[in-house]
Amino acid sequence: MKPSGGWMRRYSPLEQAYDSALRMTATRTTTANVQGQGRTSGGVATAQGFRAAGIGAGIKANGLDLALVVSDAPATATAVFTINKAQAAPVLVSREHLARSGGVARAIVVNSGCANACTGDEGMADARDMASETARLVACPDEQVLVASTGVIGVGLPIAKIRNGLPRAFAALGSDQGPLAARAIMTTDPFPKEAAARVTIDGREVAIGGMAKGSGMIEPMMATMLAFITTDASVPLPLLQRALHEAVNTTFNAITVDGECSTNDTVMLLANGRSGAVIGDATYGAFVEGLSAVCLELALGIVRGGEGATKLVTVTVTGAASDSDARRAAKAIANSPLVKTAIHGGDPNWGRLIAVAGRAGVEFELGRAVVTIGSIVLFDHGRPHDECAPDAANYLKGKDLAVSVDLGAGRSAATVWTCDLSAEYVRINADYRT
Repeated sequence: MKPSGGWMRRYSPLEQAYDSALRMTATRTTTANVQGQGRTSGGVATAQGFRAAGIGAGIKANGLDLALVVSDAPATATAVFTINKAQAAPVLVSREHLARSGGVARAIVVNSGCANACTGDEGMADARDMASETARLVACPDEQVLVASTGVIGVGLPIAKIRNGLPRAFAALGSDQGPLAARAIMTTDPFPKEAAARVTIDGREVAIGGMAKGSGMIEPMMATMLAFITTDASVPLPLLQRALHEAVNTTFNAITVDGECSTNDTVMLLANGRSGAVIGDATYGAFVEGLSAVCLELALGIVRGGEGATKLVTVTVTGAASDSDARRAAKAIANSPLVKTAIHGGDPNWGRLIAVAGRAGVEFELGRAVVTIGSIVLFDHGRPHDECAPDAANYLKGKDLAVSVDLGAGRSAATVWTCDLSAEYVRINADYRT
């Protein structure tokens, strides 16, 4: 794919799906002078005027567990939160702060090792204390600090350790410390997740960077997943809110590891305007393209690093009667334990894909349905092609896989990303607290 932004060419099924998703999120055109757009190395402190830090505060038994992201100037801020009705204290406090500040933030403080969820009034007080201690160091109002936590539910936050750690985190802030911040927000993640993109608009280079964590309890409806994204563009709050919702819908909301929506899911986006580029209606499309690229790379990293995962799977549903039918069927396939275990074992069991599509509660025509694994058609218009099973089994030995189902009921399509289901997933979650 090489639109006006000039994305790097990719070849694997996963990368082709990546490009396809970007096309779906960037169907509009822009009259702005947009050139040189593409992914780049970097993370949450890549954009001008942002600094980050990651330290060990002793919340976890070992390793980094406290991250701080600070904008040198007040930034326009928005967020998308979990729809789970059991919402953690940091989610409630961050919602409150965004409302009180009118969508302005100077800092984000994040701890891992404790979700501060289902902790009552004490948990709310601890989340507010986290924010106020950070505000004191940054010299900003409390409501300009957003908070997030991840870890075990129902455990009290060790607020004294956070208070003691915050001055060290503040002293460690730097534009080159994003990688440590990305490590500090991890729980069961096997690796840190960072991404960045640059977009040139009207002769000014805009950077968008971010970090994310997530490995289990993942099906963001808007999972224990957290993502923090920064940009040095100036974006009015209504456009920033619209951009984040659009990007999240086709990225974080299009992934699943285990179909579980957590209490703490959060995606935050801060824009401080330090690049001098102003995003308006004419340049909005290019900005969303870059934002979606960063979000998708982070989202795919979450799935690739799913608990016990050995394979990243792109699930595409076509031939749906509506966009909602396509998304619903794709999510049903991506969340099916039978499909996920078959993929883990390298079994090209197309019947499991057909069965899920048929029970997904969407329009479905068996006589017109098609099932494809990789580029291999295993079922086509009522006829199985079992002679192709050995080729499909060989394909399933790979790490980046694609499966697709045509429902035979219309023209709409959707893509969702998932992973296989292994015995290691069971082990991790059976022993998570003990």
